[in-house]
Amino acid sequence: MRVRDDYSPLAKALHWVTVLFVVAAWALGIFNDEVTQPLGLLTHIWVGLSILVLAAARIPWRIANPPPKVVSTEFGRWLIEWTDPVSRVMHYVLYGLLLAVPFFGIALQFANGHSLPLFGLGEIASPWPADKALAHNLKEVHEVLANLLVILATVHMTAALVHHVVFGDNTLKRMLPAFSKRTERGAQ
Repeated sequence: MRVRDDYSPLAKALHWVTVLFVVAAWALGIFNDEVTQPLGLLTHIWVGLSILVLAAARIPWRIANPPPKVVSTEFGRWLIEWTDPVSRVMHYVLYGLLLAVPFFGIALQFANGHSLPLFGLGEIASPWPADKALAHNLKEVHEVLANLLVILATVHMTAALVHHVVFGDNTLKRMLPAFSKRTERGAQ
């Protein structure tokens, strides 16, 4: 039985769709102005809900399908012993933020006294009356966590690039769809 050294196509698809949605939701949250506000907010909410659904799918998938083993590098075992736990913690934090940011966004929508639109299929009424102070606090938390998610995702991306450029391993390539066939051929 061959040991898998590449991420599955579904894991790659879930990863990259999540990346695109996080970037879109963050950009809509940051750059939404008065002109685009109603449609921009609705789109932001729908993309945020999509991130929540994707995270809810990714977490059980990741538990049932653990990632491939850490790639050995020319820098030796000490590097893997140090970076593997850091990598694991980073993934847990990223998954936690993929859940927390949308949850705080939903709470913010409710604190503003608004219902939660569900992709045009219906909506969930706010379970409590509008509360400006609570909405302000939830907005702050939502924004801080969203910015933290983007910052940590950038650190995650930078680490993958360092693995590729500095260490010369295939950590980055095995998550990129275009390289999956090349990686499989090289492992045979």
